Amino acid sequence: MVRYKTIFENNLKWVRDMKARDVDFFEKLARDQTPDYLYIGCSDSRVPANEIMGLEPGEVFVHRNIANLVNNTDLNVLSVINYAIVHLKVKHIVVCGHYNCGGVKAAMVPKDMGILNPWLRNIRDVYRMHHTELDAIKDEEQRYNRLVELNVLEQATNVIKTANVQKSYRANGYPVVHGWVFDLHTGVLIDLNINFESILRNIQSIYDLTGITSEHTEDGDI
Repeated sequence: MVRYKTIFENNLKWVRDMKARDVDFFEKLARDQTPDYLYIGCSDSRVPANEIMGLEPGEVFVHRNIANLVNNTDLNVLSVINYAIVHLKVKHIVVCGHYNCGGVKAAMVPKDMGILNPWLRNIRDVYRMHHTELDAIKDEEQRYNRLVELNVLEQATNVIKTANVQKSYRANGYPVVHGWVFDLHTGVLIDLNINFESILRNIQSIYDLTGITSEHTEDGDI
């Protein structure tokens, strides 16, 4: 267990290290943030966003929640997406899950989880939509890992459904949405290579919000 006081000692060491690398580091950091990436990931303490991406502070805008969910009733994640696109002009939005995700594992268990039930239902819905593929996987760990991947794909699709993404992409050619999985056993990021443009085309017969003005819908609506 790390002592509380140690956190502040570590902080001072980090400050010294950053200044040794660049004497103006904090002056530059304080000016503004201009990240190209929005990262939507899991709250799991083992998955530090900018570190696994090899990026410095200021280079990635981050939102994290249990099991990296994006749903249309979560004003937190929708506000983050709105801010990232409208104000920060990010070029890429990444939904990143990870193997050994406790949230995904909990959703696979037919058990009353109390206050977590409505949150985990989003993952259980992913299982329902893909139950034929998942139930055909006999190895439990492989089935678990596949649900992690499918959950990322569905949440990335939810990002693509938002008005902010559709309008910005039509006007500017960005952001592009990606789906990744982080493997805790190897430290490797896996690109699921989702076809952003194909998904966008396929959903637009139902979710096309590019022609709706702000007078008729809230930015970020799914």
